[in-house]
Amino acid sequence: MSNELNTDPMDFDDILPHVGEFGRYQKWLFMAMAPFCFNLVLIYFPHIFITLEPQHWCKVPQMQVVPADQRRQFISPPSTDMAGKLDGCLMYDVDYNSVASSYLAGNHTLPHPDTPTIQCTDWEYDFSAVGGYPSIVSELNWVCSRGDFAATAQSIFFVGAIVGGLLVGGLADRFGRIPVLVATNVIGAVSCLLTATVSSFAEYAVYKFLAGLAFDNIFVMMYVLALEYFAPQHRTLVANMSIAIFYTLGTVLVPWFAIWVSDWRLFSVLCAVPMMFGAMAYFLVPESVRWLMSQGRTAESIKIVKKIAYVNRKIIPDEVLKKFEMSINGSYSSSSSGSPDEVAAAEEEMKNASLLGLLKTPAQLRTVILVALFWMLVSLCYDGHLRNVANLPLDIFITFTVACATELPADTILTLTLDRWGRRWYAFGSMFMSGVFSLLVVVVPLDHVLTIATLAIMGRFFVNIAFNIGLQYTAEILPTVIRAQGVSAVHIAGYVAALISPQIVLLGRQSPMTPLIVLGGLSVVAGCLALFLPETLHADLPQTLQEGELFCRNFQFWSFPCIDKAPAPPPATPSPRASFIRPRPLLRGESYRSSVLRQRRKETIYLPPPS
Repeated sequence: MSNELNTDPMDFDDILPHVGEFGRYQKWLFMAMAPFCFNLVLIYFPHIFITLEPQHWCKVPQMQVVPADQRRQFISPPSTDMAGKLDGCLMYDVDYNSVASSYLAGNHTLPHPDTPTIQCTDWEYDFSAVGGYPSIVSELNWVCSRGDFAATAQSIFFVGAIVGGLLVGGLADRFGRIPVLVATNVIGAVSCLLTATVSSFAEYAVYKFLAGLAFDNIFVMMYVLALEYFAPQHRTLVANMSIAIFYTLGTVLVPWFAIWVSDWRLFSVLCAVPMMFGAMAYFLVPESVRWLMSQGRTAESIKIVKKIAYVNRKIIPDEVLKKFEMSINGSYSSSSSGSPDEVAAAEEEMKNASLLGLLKTPAQLRTVILVALFWMLVSLCYDGHLRNVANLPLDIFITFTVACATELPADTILTLTLDRWGRRWYAFGSMFMSGVFSLLVVVVPLDHVLTIATLAIMGRFFVNIAFNIGLQYTAEILPTVIRAQGVSAVHIAGYVAALISPQIVLLGRQSPMTPLIVLGGLSVVAGCLALFLPETLHADLPQTLQEGELFCRNFQFWSFPCIDKAPAPPPATPSPRASFIRPRPLLRGESYRSSVLRQRRKETIYLPPPS
């Protein structure tokens, strides 16, 4: 033990075996992730259930004497967009006093379909198919010419997410993870409370932008922070299963919570309550030790480490604690760390590298562009399938629940197979299968509603798998020196693509199958793009731009790592990049989505969480 202690400086992962790698402290942190994961659900999904569009038709006061089940037949002409449906935005231009009088006299003759029509100015609604409660759409009459208000507001939500993504990372690096975690939960709560007061589209759009600022970050900091305290060999399981359990549980419960409340304003208020408790993280959740180390805050780092050991009933050897303290202070030197010039050169490269350096590495630049396009299409299809449940010909609450439940098997299967089957062909297969299932609706008659819903849900299932692959794949392809910048840029590109998903879902008003056809085609394209990315399973992950260029140039299309034998790990050799501890780590967003410990070069990968 003493020889090992005197060889290399310590990172936080190195001290975890001495304080407990999966003890009571880590188990408590795992459970503490649950409420923040629920908050992610409550900031993302309620929009669907407070903007449900019920069946509607023109309101004609004179016709209130006619029973509701017959009234629409006298008011609404046949729809020109959807066969067999009545138009909800037009009404016959007739004398309704005469029509009502004739009806009471026993004359139930309907107006001729060729009768002239006019636009509605007020509407009646049938809430039976949307949970039995009024929504913001029905209360503020966001139908017909204002029917795109809800979709536009959701696009504005993603604009907020883009701005939040650009701001929050820097704030977390400057002020710490806990302050940002608390702030984003408070912002999320405020946005929900303000939503309950909405009386116009402008107000709702502003509050959705505010919610977008908190989106992802309302959970990401807790997700990142908790995983930091688990040993690397446990992070694959913890990262995937926390999403599989907590995220899935939250998504399958939220529609029934909306029905139970049956009031969109009260529903919005109740969604804010758990986020208010997010402020308690300041008192209950430890700050990131890695961040504290990067700031040179030795005493706080040591205090947290000692607390972990105490809760896990471990005793830290004095020499280990002393070495850890020296490593934080930067006073520890290692004979295996290379010459001072080599260390300084490696540090300078890490500090000055930027995405602009890709312009000098054409093969890598092409790969990064393909990664960004792949992730944009995956994000678009993921959000599109999520929202398209409103267009499926079954009860939206049941369909939404079943579709969201696919997250659990998708994450579980991925946890067990990703490090066996690789990334590239797995990403291709999952997106291609999602596209196939979505496109099959073309050959299904419209009256086969269960078959259509099943195909859509299977499309969602495979998108779930591809989404989680993409989270890991993106970070592995990018070299260490630009990984934080690259992952951030790629994920913001995903938000940009998601801006148009609500508009794709709107196409379902003309034909319920159109969104699935569009999403299916985009999924196939995304799958094909994945085939032109380099495989990272069994590969040395690039650390410098030069290594990244060589890695991308060595791309082989007909490579199948799932059946190729993994190469034996080479003997560990000291490297100035890998052996010294940087005084201020450049990476942020430390979440594993799959094990990277099997890579021949040991390297910690930092990722943002899913959306």
